Amino acid sequence: MRILVVMDPVERVNIDKDTTFGFMLAAQARGHELFYCQIEHLSARGGEGWAHVAPITVQAEHHDFYRLGPWVDARLGDFDSIWMRKDPPVDRAYLHATHLLDLAGDALVVNNPTGVRYANEKIYALQFPEFCPETRVTRDIAGIRRWLAEKGEPLIVKPVDGHGGAGIFMLRPDDRNVASILETLTEDGARWVMVQQYIPEAREGDKRIIMIDGKPCGAILRTPREDDNRGNIHVGGRVSHVELTPREQAICAAVGPRLVRDGLWFVGLDVIGGYLTEINVTSPTGIREVAKLTGFDPGVAYVEWVEGAVAARKAEAVAGA
Repeated sequence: MRILVVMDPVERVNIDKDTTFGFMLAAQARGHELFYCQIEHLSARGGEGWAHVAPITVQAEHHDFYRLGPWVDARLGDFDSIWMRKDPPVDRAYLHATHLLDLAGDALVVNNPTGVRYANEKIYALQFPEFCPETRVTRDIAGIRRWLAEKGEPLIVKPVDGHGGAGIFMLRPDDRNVASILETLTEDGARWVMVQQYIPEAREGDKRIIMIDGKPCGAILRTPREDDNRGNIHVGGRVSHVELTPREQAICAAVGPRLVRDGLWFVGLDVIGGYLTEINVTSPTGIREVAKLTGFDPGVAYVEWVEGAVAARKAEAVAGA
């Protein structure tokens, strides 16, 4: 296959942890041809999507982990698959990039741009309320403070467009900083935030469950440091291998078909204490840690799924002709 990877600057990649790099290693090992660009290299000419791309080869060597060939202009539809792996935030530039990826012709874009636009990573999980903690999405500061006082126990608040653990706060009823925190996060009531009941098991860690084509393909537990409430790997969370509980298997079984229907084929579910807290669809991570801890590489499973999906599309096109 000819695969275009749309990502952040490749020179910034942490080759030991980066999921996109793991995908690229797996695809290259299976003989596929890789191309690289960033979202600013996307464009449109008439009704066709284009990109300024460079062929890329990768290797797991810190001193020389990638090499680029000459940059050229290419139609998006000339690729077999396009992997949208730009990290959040999902800002105006990100959304416009998904609009350009809509013009990719017959190329398989993963994840589907329409699905990515639809599935806010915080709010999308609320379509499965039976598995979520008690949650409110609001920009009503006074309402949040009343709820905090009524519950008399901590709440977690985070921006609905946040990512990577940024902007996550624990609100305590006796904390004099609550008003300032909420005024800052909501920009004085102009932006929505997600408020959830605090799950004490968060100290034990949150699970990242890797989903490929609606099925679980590995999981890790991210345990926060003693001086932090967040388990995110990039802020120092410790990673260990875990198996799925029956409750978590039920979450995957409920969420999986909806993910496939919405074209969200590579997804990371976040689960704390048996509660689904987020569904990550933009640029989920975790495959390198799963591979190191278990010997099973979800990156290979992902590339194999792409191979099958592309072959199926081509067969359908031939049959339709």
